[in-house]
Amino acid sequence: MAPQRNAGANAEAELPEYAGHYRLESCLGSGGMGVVHLARSTSGMRLAVKVVHAEFARDPEFRGRFRQEVAAARRVSGAFTAPVVDADPEADRPWMATLYIPGPTLSEHVKRSGPMAPEQLRRLMAGLAEALRDIHRVGVVHRDLKPGNVLLAEDGPKVIDFGISRPKDSELRTETGKLIGTPPFMAPEQFRRPREVGPAADVFALGSVMVHAATGRGPFDSDSPYVVAYQVVHDEPDLTGVPVGLAPLVRRCLAKEPADRPTPDELMRELRSVAASYDTQAFIPAQRTGGDAPESPAPVPGDTAAGRLRVWRPGRRLGRGRAVALAAGVLGLALALAGGLVAVWGTGRNDQAPRDGTGPALTAASGGWTARPAVGGEGMPQCSYGAGKLLCARPGAVFALDPADGRLLWRHATGTRATSGPPVVSGGLVQPYTDGGSRLAGLDPATGSQVWGRRLPAGTAVRYAGDTALLTGADGTVTGVDGATGRTRWHGTVPGQGAPSFVAFPGDSSAYATRVSADGTHTRVTAVDPASGRVRWDVRLRGWLKPVAARAGGPVFFLAVDSGYGAREVVRYTPATGASRRVALPAVLDGAHATARGDVVYVLAAGGSLEAVDVAAGRRLWHLETSVSRGSLPVARAGRVYLTSGDGRLLAVDAARGRLVGQTPARLGADSAQVMSTPPAPVPVGTRVCATAPDGTVFTVDGRAPGAW
Repeated sequence: MAPQRNAGANAEAELPEYAGHYRLESCLGSGGMGVVHLARSTSGMRLAVKVVHAEFARDPEFRGRFRQEVAAARRVSGAFTAPVVDADPEADRPWMATLYIPGPTLSEHVKRSGPMAPEQLRRLMAGLAEALRDIHRVGVVHRDLKPGNVLLAEDGPKVIDFGISRPKDSELRTETGKLIGTPPFMAPEQFRRPREVGPAADVFALGSVMVHAATGRGPFDSDSPYVVAYQVVHDEPDLTGVPVGLAPLVRRCLAKEPADRPTPDELMRELRSVAASYDTQAFIPAQRTGGDAPESPAPVPGDTAAGRLRVWRPGRRLGRGRAVALAAGVLGLALALAGGLVAVWGTGRNDQAPRDGTGPALTAASGGWTARPAVGGEGMPQCSYGAGKLLCARPGAVFALDPADGRLLWRHATGTRATSGPPVVSGGLVQPYTDGGSRLAGLDPATGSQVWGRRLPAGTAVRYAGDTALLTGADGTVTGVDGATGRTRWHGTVPGQGAPSFVAFPGDSSAYATRVSADGTHTRVTAVDPASGRVRWDVRLRGWLKPVAARAGGPVFFLAVDSGYGAREVVRYTPATGASRRVALPAVLDGAHATARGDVVYVLAAGGSLEAVDVAAGRRLWHLETSVSRGSLPVARAGRVYLTSGDGRLLAVDAARGRLVGQTPARLGADSAQVMSTPPAPVPVGTRVCATAPDGTVFTVDGRAPGAW
């Protein structure tokens, strides 16, 4: 079979013949992220296979997002989605195969056959509510529910395409330069706080999808995505044409505040009262006769031209006063982002700071303090300790706090909204961690003033190791940059690693690159001297391995994961002897983070399970259910294991016995519906522990007295 050719939008001259063991028979569609093929397995089973565009396959950040999509799709019940059959996010051209489901997308159906009848609308809304219930139960927020991501199968609607931000989907941008979602089907909080959205955003999107299914347009309609964004945040939805029996429920879904929207379970109960029973006929709506084109096979992974592209119809226009208000709102947002910080501290037992960020805030443990940005920025500050200071970042700014009292020492505007991690100290200077940003900079740790700056090519991945910044370009070449001067130390490739994505660990002098084989049976691990680019050692180890910790001159620890990124084993490899040791986990831990202290590895799963595994003894020491649905990387120090929850709690666990010994109150603030998928890790500083929260606070507590938190 000759390579396929596609002359459509985003076409590539040569398309692959196989993805893994699956033969690609025809092209179902081409979207901004990749090409979707109809394929068959060796046994003849029909599949829909998404193959990533070559330009994105070279982007380490994009590969990470694709891995997240695969993992999310695997976790959701196949009753309401297209089940994942196989995937290889580490292939030269990453791909994912799902069962092929016949049936049009909702977008295709409305375009060809017009709005749905009331009975069909009730069944659609009930099916989508049930789908969202199951999606949210496993901790997934879709973030891009729209008509092109809903398949109309015989047994009900199927939701596809889980949480991938497409670089070419929209003119609007987030702080990382990419929009998560499609403007007519996004919730207000996705425009206000695009990095952090909760399940209620999917309910808002469901309401918008229902208006589209009932009328052929959205509840907010314009020929400009910017105007739509304004309408979503400020205007009331236009429900003209939505059946009277459904309109009140749809209106509740479209509430501006997340807390005012119904949950999927509440929707299902309300819909049962709307109709006593549902029609049992096949779900696929009847097609109009006449000049309609025949149905084409439905691309399942959700990245098709039909599912992605949209015609912007002229809708409600902004009058002169409304246009002035919109311009004023944009200016006000820009001014708000220029705000500074206030720090407050005390020795009492009240852990809550005033909502306005002013006045005293008393902490729960003696000697602690709380600092809060007065205005500007979103999400949890990301902090580290270096040069005798707490160094923190929020989108647009880096700042330093006195670890003794939380006093603001300096603030430096970064000029970018890209913040992918806490600042680090490299070469004696503070380096704002803006992976994927346009600039590197070295800042004076005493004043925050810039010592040197360096522009970065688009798509450059940045990792710090010791006194060197490692820059991986889109072509796979690596540049080592001196953290003290910003000058190039070396430039080249890492043999056998393609476009390496490095990891490094405090106190260890190597940077590690890994590459998983196409069949997932082994991982090539390369240890590199970051200062020179010299390969220190290179080894192939069994399984799909993720490095989690290393000791200087000692072993490297890994989690062995499956294709859904569930952790199955803890692995210790000792380079000096070439020996490896494996300890199986009692159960697969989804979305796991891990750290090591000595030979004990602490593994935290996405659902809150915390395991302590003694690799030397070859056994699990203890297990604890922490109640943390999305936790940070655990940090082990002085007989404690610390972790941060997405709601702003700091937890302390006895490292020897596996018992919870301390927990601070939640600090959600005004962003109560927003939870980060991976909160920043806590930072031990002497006898104190520093943590951050979604309300923007940075706080410390006494690590010696967690019971008083």
